[in-house]
Amino acid sequence: MTTARRTQRERRDQAESALLNAAAELVVEQGVRSLTLARVGERAGYSRGIVTHHFGSKGELLNRLARGTQTGFVPGLDGLPPGSDRLLRLIDGYIGALGQDGVASRAFLVLWAEAATDPELAPVFRERDEAFRADLCEDVRAGIEDGTLRGDLVPAEVAVAIVGQLRGIGLQRLLDPRAVATERLRHTVTAYWRRSLHAGGG
Repeated sequence: MTTARRTQRERRDQAESALLNAAAELVVEQGVRSLTLARVGERAGYSRGIVTHHFGSKGELLNRLARGTQTGFVPGLDGLPPGSDRLLRLIDGYIGALGQDGVASRAFLVLWAEAATDPELAPVFRERDEAFRADLCEDVRAGIEDGTLRGDLVPAEVAVAIVGQLRGIGLQRLLDPRAVATERLRHTVTAYWRRSLHAGGG
């Protein structure tokens, strides 16, 4: 009985993963407005009914896609305490991940850009950006408290600036990959923030 349940769960998880990957591919290729549950099912090799069973609606599918593409985007941060080291690793790792050109990261950037004019996407990405900024604020506050970051920093302002830069680099990479050499840029940008934020400028 336990084995049967596990197998069923594995099949369900495999189907959801395939459907989310198909949705990401379609978003990258043709944008959000052309996305339908039927097309996602067809791309993944399933019926529209299966897509509806797993997600219920296009809105929930996009919600799950947005959350899934952002989760684990920068590996190696779990378990690190808040502070300047985690902050700089996030910046470096984020730009490095952009260079991998995975369909999930490209889909997230397309969704994020379209959220500015799509009322269905806007609430999801406001929440995602708010969570991203909250994590950055936590790092900045911790760095100020332990003396590694400048005491005159305003965490919320630093967070807005970092998110803006990282997402802006991502959109440039999406539009013209040749113009954004991520392996060199990640070191330049990380060094810039280290100089700008650290106490003593070092």
